[in-house]
Amino acid sequence: MIQQVTRGIKISVETHFEGSFYKEYKMQFAFGYKITIENQSNNSVKLESRFWEIKDALNVTKIVSGEGVVGRKPVLKPGEKHTYQSGCLLTGPMGAMKGHYNMINLDTTQNFKVKIPSFKLSVSHVLN
Repeated sequence: MIQQVTRGIKISVETHFEGSFYKEYKMQFAFGYKITIENQSNNSVKLESRFWEIKDALNVTKIVSGEGVVGRKPVLKPGEKHTYQSGCLLTGPMGAMKGHYNMINLDTTQNFKVKIPSFKLSVSHVLN
């Protein structure tokens, strides 16, 4: 598990390989990830949007951004957690993701970024 804390917001990431298939005559590798966002600060916060940088084994970079996470903009009071699952497709058996969440401190109305640490995506038998 990968973890990082930014301004009292702890991000934990777990990944897993889901399988491979052909799509439009190209091999695709499906990966899933579970992220837990834990508010360790003394203020209530709201996740507004996300930004992802996804790289595959050939160093091809894909940028993904948008509102919320999986259709939600969670509000976290001090001590609360929000967990969600999502996934991505790569054209190779290995890659990595990193990014950030744009959040707002609901007590001060200040916007801030929470770093999502870089994490690897890999088919388990590729590394053996």
